[in-house]
Amino acid sequence: MGCGLQRSILLILKGDFAEAFYMYPAIYTLFIMFGFLLLHLKFQFSKGHKVLLYLFILNLFIIIVNYILKII
Repeated sequence: MGCGLQRSILLILKGDFAEAFYMYPAIYTLFIMFGFLLLHLKFQFSKGHKVLLYLFILNLFIIIVNYILKII
């Protein structure tokens, strides 16, 4: 049993956004986190590290809950 990240990205590329979310719920928050990381590296936001920390914790929580629900 895989996590579904790659399949979710393929579904997004095909335009099936809802199915991508059902495959891997953290997909959109991961995109937001990596997008903000790129912006933070470019513009050096003053509180950017805290925002990235909160996004990381949110993604970790979503990934762990999703994994537990897939096992059950």
